[in-house]
Amino acid sequence: MSEFFNYFSILKKFLSSSFIKAGVLPWFLGVALITFSFASDNFLTTQNILGVARHSSDLILVAMAQMVVMLTAGLDFSVGVILAMTSVVASMTMVALWSGYGSGWEAIFIGCLAGLLVGALIGLVNGLGVAFLRVPPFIMTLGMSSIIFGLALTITGGIPIYGMPESFTNIFGYGTFLGISLTIWITLFFIILVYIFINMTKMGRYFYAIGGNIRAAELSGINVRFYIVSAYVFSAVITSIAALLITARLETGEPNIGASYPLLSIAACAIGGVSLLGGVGRVQNVVLGAFFIILIQNGMNLMRVGSYLQMVVIGVLLIVAISAEYFRQQMLSTIKK
Repeated sequence: MSEFFNYFSILKKFLSSSFIKAGVLPWFLGVALITFSFASDNFLTTQNILGVARHSSDLILVAMAQMVVMLTAGLDFSVGVILAMTSVVASMTMVALWSGYGSGWEAIFIGCLAGLLVGALIGLVNGLGVAFLRVPPFIMTLGMSSIIFGLALTITGGIPIYGMPESFTNIFGYGTFLGISLTIWITLFFIILVYIFINMTKMGRYFYAIGGNIRAAELSGINVRFYIVSAYVFSAVITSIAALLITARLETGEPNIGASYPLLSIAACAIGGVSLLGGVGRVQNVVLGAFFIILIQNGMNLMRVGSYLQMVVIGVLLIVAISAEYFRQQMLSTIKK
């Protein structure tokens, strides 16, 4: 009996140590892989995993964008409308400039640039409102969501925009390189770019410092307002990249494409261990968090779980992840004491 308790004690210490070091994400992934592997023979096939990676690319980009803002103790509920407005402006510009003949690369370039600039402008307004007007991030970005969504619907009349150059869709929507979707390669490039930016640049370190203790950051000479604005602009640009990839895949400019992304991006960050209070988070964990959410949706689709019930599952995972992260931080603080 005593041996049993010894083994139980060792197992408990191992699980506790693993949870403190890695957070809740590995446990979520393990349970999901085991459950869906038994539920469907198609789940762990190469084709299905590559499909999940391709479909998770949009959420990965938006989740990384959300993480940048969350590091500064902010939240960006406008990521959905940034997706919509970027898609609308980029597609309308391409349609206006393309003659209908040839590859239309000039129209594609100008259209993508216009979409990125509009996205950056939305991020700039968000950042200025939070940093200079002292509007709480939740209120500022939620208000901008209403404004931009209204503008997107007004511009388009709620109707998708067709007629973009086929080259845009064929390459950025369905193109492949070495047998792998070009969307995945583009996403990998931006994962590396954001990782380097967050971990190896002065601006990235300042984001952590601002989220960790904004007063201490100010006293140490950091231009807090400038870097908060920069965080929202950088976040918006990364979100706009995702919007262009979605637009290429859908072959239309859509004013309604981003409704679910605010919740999903926050869920991916929370599952990946990003603190809602700021100053804590890792790019690689957020990428895995976004991949995990799409993996869950894919597994539930294979099990023929309805889309409404899937929303319930995502909400439960978000609550569990935030609760688990709270307890993890409590355990960390206890160990440090």
